[in-house]
Amino acid sequence: MTDSEFRIAVFAGDGIGLEITEPCRALVEEALAKAGAPRIAWVPLPAGAGAYVAMGEALPKSSLAEARKADAILLAAMGDPSVRYPDGTEIMPQVDLRMEFGLYAGVRPVHSIAGVRGPLGDPRGQQLDFVLIRESTEGLFAHFRDGEEEPDGSAAHDRLTITRKGSERVIDFAFRLAAQRKRDGCRGHLTCVDKANAFKSYAFFRRVFDERAAGFPDIATARIYVDAMAMEMVRRPWTYDVLVTENIFGDILSDLGAGLMGGLGFAPSADIGDEHAVFQPCHGTAPDIAGKGLANPTAMFLSGAMMLDWLGETHGSRETVAAGRLIRDAVDRAFAPGTLVPHELGGTAGTRAITDAVMGGLG
Repeated sequence: MTDSEFRIAVFAGDGIGLEITEPCRALVEEALAKAGAPRIAWVPLPAGAGAYVAMGEALPKSSLAEARKADAILLAAMGDPSVRYPDGTEIMPQVDLRMEFGLYAGVRPVHSIAGVRGPLGDPRGQQLDFVLIRESTEGLFAHFRDGEEEPDGSAAHDRLTITRKGSERVIDFAFRLAAQRKRDGCRGHLTCVDKANAFKSYAFFRRVFDERAAGFPDIATARIYVDAMAMEMVRRPWTYDVLVTENIFGDILSDLGAGLMGGLGFAPSADIGDEHAVFQPCHGTAPDIAGKGLANPTAMFLSGAMMLDWLGETHGSRETVAAGRLIRDAVDRAFAPGTLVPHELGGTAGTRAITDAVMGGLG
Protein backbone atom coordinates (compact mmCIF):
# COMPACT_ATOMS: atom_id res chain seq x y z
CA MET A 1 0.00 0.00 0.00
CA THR A 2 1.12 3.55 -0.78
CA ASP A 3 0.00 6.46 1.35
CA SER A 4 -3.11 6.88 -0.80
CA GLU A 5 -3.77 3.58 -2.54
CA PHE A 6 -4.35 -0.15 -1.97
CA ARG A 7 -3.33 -2.60 -4.68
CA ILE A 8 -6.00 -5.30 -5.07
CA ALA A 9 -5.68 -8.38 -7.27
CA VAL A 10 -9.03 -9.25 -8.86
CA PHE A 11 -10.03 -12.69 -10.15
CA ALA A 12 -13.41 -12.43 -11.86
CA GLY A 13 -13.07 -16.08 -12.89
CA ASP A 14 -15.96 -17.79 -14.61
CA GLY A 15 -19.74 -17.79 -14.97
CA ILE A 16 -21.53 -15.21 -12.85
CA GLY A 17 -18.19 -14.14 -11.44
CA LEU A 18 -17.76 -12.10 -14.62
CA GLU A 19 -21.07 -10.32 -13.91
CA ILE A 20 -20.72 -9.47 -10.22
CA THR A 21 -17.12 -8.25 -10.18
CA GLU A 22 -17.59 -4.85 -11.79
CA PRO A 23 -20.61 -3.89 -9.62
CA CYS A 24 -18.59 -4.81 -6.53
CA ARG A 25 -15.63 -2.72 -7.67
CA ALA A 26 -17.90 0.26 -8.24
CA LEU A 27 -19.56 -0.13 -4.84
CA VAL A 28 -16.23 -0.46 -3.02
CA GLU A 29 -14.87 2.63 -4.76
CA GLU A 30 -17.95 4.66 -3.87
CA ALA A 31 -17.83 3.57 -0.22
CA LEU A 32 -14.12 4.41 0.03
CA ALA A 33 -14.75 7.86 -1.44
CA LYS A 34 -17.59 8.57 0.98
CA ALA A 35 -15.46 7.47 3.94
CA GLY A 36 -12.43 9.48 2.83
CA ALA A 37 -10.38 6.26 2.71
CA PRO A 38 -7.42 5.36 0.47
CA ARG A 39 -8.27 4.53 -3.11
CA ILE A 40 -7.78 1.16 -4.80
CA ALA A 41 -5.68 0.22 -7.79
CA TRP A 42 -7.38 -2.84 -9.28
CA VAL A 43 -5.26 -5.50 -10.97
CA PRO A 44 -7.51 -7.87 -13.02
CA LEU A 45 -5.94 -11.31 -13.40
CA PRO A 46 -6.93 -14.42 -15.39
CA ALA A 47 -7.62 -17.71 -13.61
CA GLY A 48 -10.27 -20.40 -13.59
CA ALA A 49 -11.87 -22.73 -16.10
CA GLY A 50 -11.79 -20.16 -18.88
CA ALA A 51 -8.09 -19.56 -18.31
CA TYR A 52 -7.47 -23.31 -18.34
CA VAL A 53 -9.20 -23.69 -21.70
CA ALA A 54 -7.48 -20.65 -23.22
CA MET A 55 -4.04 -20.87 -21.65
CA GLY A 56 -3.65 -24.43 -20.42
CA GLU A 57 -3.31 -23.20 -16.81
CA ALA A 58 -6.10 -22.71 -14.30
CA LEU A 59 -3.88 -20.41 -12.22
CA PRO A 60 -1.21 -18.94 -14.48
CA LYS A 61 2.16 -18.27 -12.86
CA SER A 62 1.96 -14.62 -13.91
CA SER A 63 -1.38 -14.24 -12.11
CA LEU A 64 0.02 -15.88 -9.00
CA ALA A 65 3.04 -13.55 -9.02
CA GLU A 66 0.85 -10.45 -9.30
CA ALA A 67 -1.49 -11.70 -6.57
CA ARG A 68 1.49 -12.21 -4.27
CA LYS A 69 2.39 -8.53 -4.57
CA ALA A 70 -1.12 -7.28 -3.85
CA ASP A 71 -2.43 -5.91 -0.56
CA ALA A 72 -5.43 -8.25 -0.84
CA ILE A 73 -7.17 -10.50 -3.35
CA LEU A 74 -10.82 -10.19 -4.39
CA LEU A 75 -12.17 -13.32 -6.06
CA ALA A 76 -15.64 -13.67 -7.59
CA ALA A 77 -16.08 -17.32 -8.62
CA MET A 78 -14.06 -19.95 -10.47
CA GLY A 79 -14.80 -23.23 -12.17
CA ASP A 80 -17.17 -24.89 -14.60
CA PRO A 81 -18.51 -28.43 -14.20
CA SER A 82 -17.92 -29.03 -17.90
CA VAL A 83 -14.20 -28.18 -17.66
CA ARG A 84 -12.14 -30.72 -15.77
CA TYR A 85 -8.59 -31.93 -15.32
CA PRO A 86 -7.63 -35.24 -16.96
CA ASP A 87 -8.32 -37.08 -13.68
CA GLY A 88 -11.95 -35.92 -13.76
CA THR A 89 -11.74 -33.35 -10.93
CA GLU A 90 -12.96 -29.79 -11.40
CA ILE A 91 -10.87 -26.65 -11.80
CA MET A 92 -10.44 -25.12 -8.32
CA PRO A 93 -7.75 -22.40 -8.37
CA GLN A 94 -9.29 -20.87 -5.26
CA VAL A 95 -8.04 -23.88 -3.29
CA ASP A 96 -4.62 -23.53 -4.91
CA LEU A 97 -4.49 -19.92 -3.68
CA ARG A 98 -5.19 -21.07 -0.12
CA MET A 99 -2.36 -23.57 -0.26
CA GLU A 100 0.09 -21.28 -2.05
CA PHE A 101 -0.39 -18.35 0.34
CA GLY A 102 -1.02 -20.32 3.54
CA LEU A 103 -4.56 -18.99 3.98
CA TYR A 104 -5.36 -21.21 6.92
CA ALA A 105 -8.31 -19.35 8.44
CA GLY A 106 -11.53 -19.61 6.46
CA VAL A 107 -13.87 -16.98 7.90
CA ARG A 108 -17.55 -17.66 7.20
CA PRO A 109 -19.89 -15.14 8.87
CA VAL A 110 -23.51 -16.10 9.41
CA HIS A 111 -25.21 -12.74 9.83
CA SER A 112 -28.87 -12.16 9.10
CA ILE A 113 -29.71 -9.39 6.64
CA ALA A 114 -32.66 -7.14 7.40
CA GLY A 115 -35.60 -8.01 5.18
CA VAL A 116 -34.19 -11.35 4.03
CA ARG A 117 -36.10 -14.18 5.65
CA GLY A 118 -34.23 -17.36 6.42
CA PRO A 119 -35.90 -20.76 6.70
CA LEU A 120 -36.32 -20.77 10.50
CA GLY A 121 -39.70 -19.94 11.96
CA ASP A 122 -38.36 -18.65 15.28
CA PRO A 123 -37.90 -14.83 15.19
CA ARG A 124 -34.44 -15.32 16.68
CA GLY A 125 -33.54 -17.13 13.46
CA GLN A 126 -33.81 -13.79 11.65
CA GLN A 127 -31.22 -12.14 13.93
CA LEU A 128 -28.24 -14.46 13.60
CA ASP A 129 -24.70 -13.27 14.25
CA PHE A 130 -22.06 -15.97 14.55
CA VAL A 131 -18.87 -16.87 12.67
CA LEU A 132 -17.58 -20.24 11.52
CA ILE A 133 -13.79 -20.51 11.29
CA ARG A 134 -12.78 -23.27 8.90
CA GLU A 135 -9.21 -24.53 8.81
CA SER A 136 -8.49 -24.14 5.10
CA THR A 137 -5.20 -25.89 4.30
CA GLU A 138 -5.36 -29.27 6.06
CA GLY A 139 -7.87 -32.04 6.76
CA LEU A 140 -9.05 -33.82 3.63
CA PHE A 141 -7.95 -30.86 1.50
CA ALA A 142 -4.31 -31.32 2.51
CA HIS A 143 -4.10 -34.06 -0.12
CA PHE A 144 -7.06 -33.16 -2.33
CA ARG A 145 -5.23 -33.98 -5.56
CA ASP A 146 -3.40 -37.04 -4.21
CA GLY A 147 -6.30 -39.47 -3.88
CA GLU A 148 -5.87 -42.92 -5.36
CA GLU A 149 -8.17 -45.44 -6.96
CA GLU A 150 -7.37 -49.13 -6.96
CA PRO A 151 -6.36 -50.37 -10.43
CA ASP A 152 -9.25 -52.83 -10.47
CA GLY A 153 -11.76 -50.10 -9.63
CA SER A 154 -12.70 -51.77 -6.34
CA ALA A 155 -12.01 -48.79 -4.07
CA ALA A 156 -10.70 -45.23 -3.85
CA HIS A 157 -8.70 -43.61 -1.04
CA ASP A 158 -8.15 -40.08 0.26
CA ARG A 159 -6.08 -39.05 3.28
CA LEU A 160 -6.93 -36.66 6.11
CA THR A 161 -4.11 -34.82 7.88
CA ILE A 162 -4.32 -32.54 10.92
CA THR A 163 -1.06 -31.09 12.26
CA ARG A 164 -0.23 -29.36 15.51
CA LYS A 165 1.01 -26.25 13.71
CA GLY A 166 -2.08 -26.03 11.53
CA SER A 167 -4.41 -26.59 14.45
CA GLU A 168 -2.71 -24.13 16.78
CA ARG A 169 -2.73 -21.25 14.32
CA VAL A 170 -6.37 -21.59 13.30
CA ILE A 171 -7.54 -22.17 16.87
CA ASP A 172 -5.59 -19.12 18.07
CA PHE A 173 -7.13 -17.12 15.21
CA ALA A 174 -10.59 -18.18 16.38
CA PHE A 175 -9.82 -17.28 19.99
CA ARG A 176 -8.58 -13.84 18.94
CA LEU A 177 -11.74 -13.31 16.90
CA ALA A 178 -13.91 -14.33 19.86
CA ALA A 179 -11.99 -11.85 22.03
CA GLN A 180 -12.47 -9.09 19.46
CA ARG A 181 -16.18 -9.85 19.23
CA LYS A 182 -16.43 -9.80 23.01
CA ARG A 183 -14.99 -6.28 23.02
CA ASP A 184 -17.67 -5.38 20.47
CA GLY A 185 -20.44 -6.66 22.75
CA CYS A 186 -20.79 -10.30 21.67
CA ARG A 187 -20.59 -13.28 24.02
CA GLY A 188 -16.90 -14.05 23.77
CA HIS A 189 -17.52 -17.77 23.31
CA LEU A 190 -15.72 -20.33 21.14
CA THR A 191 -17.02 -23.79 20.22
CA CYS A 192 -14.76 -26.56 18.93
CA VAL A 193 -16.53 -28.71 16.32
CA ASP A 194 -15.02 -32.13 15.64
CA LYS A 195 -15.59 -35.88 15.59
CA ALA A 196 -13.28 -36.66 18.50
CA ASN A 197 -15.32 -39.67 19.60
CA ALA A 198 -14.53 -41.63 16.44
CA PHE A 199 -11.28 -40.49 14.81
CA LYS A 200 -7.79 -39.98 16.22
CA SER A 201 -7.18 -36.95 14.02
CA TYR A 202 -10.19 -35.12 15.48
CA ALA A 203 -9.35 -36.20 19.02
CA PHE A 204 -5.94 -34.64 18.37
CA PHE A 205 -7.60 -31.42 17.13
CA ARG A 206 -9.72 -31.24 20.30
CA ARG A 207 -6.67 -31.85 22.50
CA VAL A 208 -4.83 -28.96 20.82
CA PHE A 209 -7.96 -26.83 21.29
CA ASP A 210 -7.95 -27.59 25.02
CA GLU A 211 -4.27 -26.70 25.27
CA ARG A 212 -4.67 -23.37 23.46
CA ALA A 213 -7.76 -22.46 25.51
CA ALA A 214 -5.52 -22.05 28.55
CA GLY A 215 -4.02 -18.96 26.91
CA PHE A 216 -7.42 -17.28 26.55
CA PRO A 217 -9.01 -17.50 30.01
CA ASP A 218 -11.52 -14.73 29.28
CA ILE A 219 -13.15 -16.71 26.46
CA ALA A 220 -15.74 -19.34 27.39
CA THR A 221 -15.49 -22.59 25.44
CA ALA A 222 -17.51 -25.63 24.45
CA ARG A 223 -16.94 -28.80 22.44
CA ILE A 224 -19.44 -30.52 20.16
CA TYR A 225 -19.45 -33.30 17.58
CA VAL A 226 -20.08 -32.18 14.01
CA ASP A 227 -23.29 -34.15 13.56
CA ALA A 228 -24.75 -32.57 16.69
CA MET A 229 -23.55 -29.18 15.46
CA ALA A 230 -25.47 -29.60 12.22
CA MET A 231 -28.61 -30.20 14.26
CA GLU A 232 -27.92 -27.26 16.57
CA MET A 233 -27.39 -24.90 13.63
CA VAL A 234 -30.97 -25.63 12.62
CA ARG A 235 -32.46 -25.95 16.11
CA ARG A 236 -30.93 -22.92 17.90
CA PRO A 237 -28.14 -21.22 15.92
CA TRP A 238 -28.65 -17.93 17.77
CA THR A 239 -26.91 -19.40 20.82
CA TYR A 240 -23.49 -19.53 19.11
CA ASP A 241 -20.74 -16.94 18.76
CA VAL A 242 -17.59 -18.36 17.10
CA LEU A 243 -17.07 -21.94 15.88
CA VAL A 244 -13.78 -23.51 14.82
CA THR A 245 -13.45 -26.75 12.89
CA GLU A 246 -11.50 -28.84 10.38
CA ASN A 247 -11.57 -28.13 6.67
CA ILE A 248 -14.18 -30.53 5.28
CA PHE A 249 -16.55 -30.06 8.22
CA GLY A 250 -16.24 -26.31 7.76
CA ASP A 251 -16.90 -26.67 4.05
CA ILE A 252 -20.21 -28.38 4.76
CA LEU A 253 -21.34 -26.35 7.77
CA SER A 254 -20.60 -23.03 6.07
CA ASP A 255 -23.15 -23.84 3.36
CA LEU A 256 -25.65 -24.74 6.07
CA GLY A 257 -24.93 -21.33 7.59
CA ALA A 258 -25.52 -19.70 4.21
CA GLY A 259 -28.88 -21.42 4.03
CA LEU A 260 -29.82 -19.93 7.39
CA MET A 261 -29.12 -16.47 5.95
CA GLY A 262 -31.34 -17.04 2.93
CA GLY A 263 -28.92 -18.69 0.51
CA LEU A 264 -25.44 -18.62 -0.96
CA GLY A 265 -26.19 -15.34 -2.69
CA PHE A 266 -25.99 -13.62 0.70
CA ALA A 267 -22.96 -15.44 2.14
CA PRO A 268 -19.54 -13.75 2.08
CA SER A 269 -16.24 -15.30 3.10
CA ALA A 270 -12.54 -14.71 3.59
CA ASP A 271 -9.49 -16.95 3.63
CA ILE A 272 -6.82 -15.32 5.74
CA GLY A 273 -3.19 -16.13 6.41
CA ASP A 274 -0.35 -14.37 8.17
CA GLU A 275 0.57 -12.26 5.13
CA HIS A 276 -2.18 -12.60 2.51
CA ALA A 277 -5.96 -12.78 2.33
CA VAL A 278 -8.57 -13.69 -0.28
CA PHE A 279 -12.16 -12.44 -0.13
CA GLN A 280 -14.91 -14.15 -2.11
CA PRO A 281 -18.60 -15.05 -2.01
CA CYS A 282 -19.35 -18.59 -0.85
CA HIS A 283 -21.29 -19.42 -4.01
CA GLY A 284 -19.96 -20.90 -7.23
CA THR A 285 -20.10 -19.83 -10.86
CA ALA A 286 -23.77 -20.83 -11.41
CA PRO A 287 -23.41 -21.64 -15.12
CA ASP A 288 -27.17 -22.23 -15.38
CA ILE A 289 -27.87 -18.51 -14.94
CA ALA A 290 -24.60 -17.03 -16.23
CA GLY A 291 -25.10 -14.26 -18.77
CA LYS A 292 -28.76 -13.74 -17.89
CA GLY A 293 -28.38 -10.86 -15.43
CA LEU A 294 -29.99 -12.92 -12.65
CA ALA A 295 -27.02 -13.30 -10.31
CA ASN A 296 -27.36 -11.95 -6.78
CA PRO A 297 -24.24 -9.81 -6.12
CA THR A 298 -24.91 -9.37 -2.39
CA ALA A 299 -22.42 -11.99 -1.20
CA MET A 300 -19.78 -10.37 -3.42
CA PHE A 301 -20.59 -6.94 -1.95
CA LEU A 302 -20.31 -8.26 1.60
CA SER A 303 -17.03 -10.00 0.74
CA GLY A 304 -15.78 -6.63 -0.48
CA ALA A 305 -16.81 -5.16 2.87
CA MET A 306 -14.87 -7.89 4.68
CA MET A 307 -11.86 -7.01 2.53
CA LEU A 308 -12.12 -3.37 3.58
CA ASP A 309 -12.38 -4.39 7.24
CA TRP A 310 -9.22 -6.49 6.93
CA LEU A 311 -7.31 -3.84 4.99
CA GLY A 312 -8.31 -1.17 7.48
CA GLU A 313 -7.34 -3.23 10.50
CA THR A 314 -4.10 -4.46 8.90
CA HIS A 315 -2.99 -1.00 7.78
CA GLY A 316 -4.45 1.03 10.64
CA SER A 317 -6.97 2.89 8.45
CA ARG A 318 -10.16 3.68 10.36
CA GLU A 319 -11.60 5.24 7.22
CA THR A 320 -11.27 1.96 5.33
CA VAL A 321 -13.03 0.08 8.13
CA ALA A 322 -15.75 2.74 8.00
CA ALA A 323 -16.13 2.12 4.25
CA GLY A 324 -16.77 -1.56 4.94
CA ARG A 325 -19.43 -0.59 7.45
CA LEU A 326 -21.06 1.68 4.86
CA ILE A 327 -21.43 -1.28 2.49
CA ARG A 328 -23.00 -3.52 5.13
CA ASP A 329 -25.40 -0.76 6.15
CA ALA A 330 -26.28 -0.15 2.49
CA VAL A 331 -27.11 -3.84 2.03
CA ASP A 332 -29.40 -3.72 5.06
CA ARG A 333 -31.13 -0.57 3.79
CA ALA A 334 -31.66 -2.10 0.36
CA PHE A 335 -33.27 -5.30 1.64
CA ALA A 336 -35.00 -4.03 4.81
CA PRO A 337 -38.32 -3.11 3.15
CA GLY A 338 -38.70 -6.70 1.96
CA THR A 339 -39.51 -5.71 -1.61
CA LEU A 340 -36.10 -6.50 -3.11
CA VAL A 341 -36.32 -10.25 -3.68
CA PRO A 342 -33.55 -11.96 -5.67
CA HIS A 343 -34.22 -14.50 -8.36
CA GLU A 344 -33.04 -17.46 -6.25
CA LEU A 345 -35.69 -16.65 -3.63
CA GLY A 346 -38.47 -16.55 -6.20
CA GLY A 347 -38.34 -12.83 -6.88
CA THR A 348 -37.51 -10.77 -9.93
CA ALA A 349 -34.54 -8.71 -8.73
CA GLY A 350 -31.42 -9.43 -10.75
CA THR A 351 -27.88 -8.12 -10.68
CA ARG A 352 -28.66 -4.59 -11.86
CA ALA A 353 -31.67 -4.04 -9.58
CA ILE A 354 -29.80 -5.25 -6.49
CA THR A 355 -26.72 -3.24 -7.38
CA ASP A 356 -28.76 -0.07 -7.85
CA ALA A 357 -30.58 -0.59 -4.57
CA VAL A 358 -27.41 -1.18 -2.58
CA MET A 359 -25.58 1.68 -4.26
CA GLY A 360 -28.52 3.92 -3.41
CA GLY A 361 -28.32 2.74 0.19
CA LEU A 362 -24.85 4.23 0.59
CA GLY A 363 -26.58 7.57 1.09
